[in-house]
Amino acid sequence: MRIVRFTHPRTGTDAIGVENGEHIVELSGAATIGELLRTPVERLRERCERADGPRHPAGSVRRLAPVDGRMEVWAAGVTYRRSREARVTESERAADVYELVYDAERPELFFKSVAWKVSGDGGRIAVRADSAVDVPEPELGLVLNSAGEIAGYTVVDDVSSRTIEGENPLYLPQAKIYLGACAVGPAIRPAWEVADPYALDITLTITRDGRTAWDGKASTRELHRRLDELAGYLFRADAFPDGAVLATGTGLVPDLPFTLRAGDIVTIAIAEIGTLVSTVVEGPDAMRG
Repeated sequence: MRIVRFTHPRTGTDAIGVENGEHIVELSGAATIGELLRTPVERLRERCERADGPRHPAGSVRRLAPVDGRMEVWAAGVTYRRSREARVTESERAADVYELVYDAERPELFFKSVAWKVSGDGGRIAVRADSAVDVPEPELGLVLNSAGEIAGYTVVDDVSSRTIEGENPLYLPQAKIYLGACAVGPAIRPAWEVADPYALDITLTITRDGRTAWDGKASTRELHRRLDELAGYLFRADAFPDGAVLATGTGLVPDLPFTLRAGDIVTIAIAEIGTLVSTVVEGPDAMRG
């Protein structure tokens, strides 16, 4: 089962449904993902299992990013050893900052995107014209309800400028938050269907001119933090009435000086969760086009 946000084939409006095999069944009375995330997980499960709305062939609809309304996307940093090593390598002036946060009690959390800026499966991500090195960061995303419960999982691409963040940690917002820096999808895999979220293989493939330019594999087994711990810190002093997506960090970082280029195809697959495919463009004008 997957919870899907899609374009209704008849009305052209956004719709919410449950995908089971070859069909998507509309969730009657549910207009947004945010609305679903206002309810406790057990009630959400009952609602999804009892879905009885109109049915659509799964291949006949266009899927949208499973983030809408007042939802936000946040991210955790330096939660894998590989991520710590990459941050230290790129940040000659402040390497100790990343060394310290890896073992600190409090995790690094940062805002990533509002809902309307998030790209979905088959959409675009962007590199910055003022950055020499930009990379995708494949991450398991926690889909959290308004109470901070883990309602499901999704795939997140936390696109980042290694050049800008490496110059100074205070530049993190510019390195992480811009149009085309966040992709989420293709759907939400309910938490009750994932037996062990700490045993999920993650693969990243970057295709350039029809050939593999970079690929790698990691696993959530390598996570240095507990998922409920990350969610707890996010909700400790904040409120998300329509829920949120929290990316949990990456264990896959291409070695310097590799960088994305316009025209690259980025494919992120997480076992049991789904596959997110994005096309790389350069700059905000290309994102709007």
